[in-house]
Amino acid sequence: MNRLKEKYTNEVVASLMEKFGYKSIMEAPKVDKIVINMGVGDATSNAKNLEKAVDELTLIAGQKPVVTTAKKSIAGFRLREGMPIGTKVTLRGERMYDFLDKLVTVSLPRVRDFRGISKKSFDGRGNYTLGVKEQLIFPEIDYDKVDKVRGMDIVIVTTAKSDEEAKELLTQLGMPFQK
Repeated sequence: MNRLKEKYTNEVVASLMEKFGYKSIMEAPKVDKIVINMGVGDATSNAKNLEKAVDELTLIAGQKPVVTTAKKSIAGFRLREGMPIGTKVTLRGERMYDFLDKLVTVSLPRVRDFRGISKKSFDGRGNYTLGVKEQLIFPEIDYDKVDKVRGMDIVIVTTAKSDEEAKELLTQLGMPFQK
């Protein structure tokens, strides 16, 4: 059993029920899934960059990502509909908890000048989006093999009804929000 999942079932659910006055434990919000998205803008000119991004995301997430394609053509970006322009992976269950644990305890503290993550990145429906500027903060990525620094978006989807509930859930799971 995962450390973070154990913490959630044993401690977090009880304190959330107490704080928000839920009658059933099924009402307590939980993390539903985590979507990691990596846009590779230069994949239009160089297909090798996309392969490297896929390999890196596979290492980080522990599961093979899907290549995303352009939905419509944009002449200014030399982009045609159906061209591969990025990669994404959706984590659920054990892998999701493993990734969240790793993100909170190992990766985020490795960010330079880290003062906590923004409290403003909730979407109003209890989901949290986090932008990472470089993939080097993840321990699986070998610094010497990186050809280009790529950022990614990490979306944490929860079953919370409001931002307040989602923030409390993530805070108790150990997310380092700004003071």
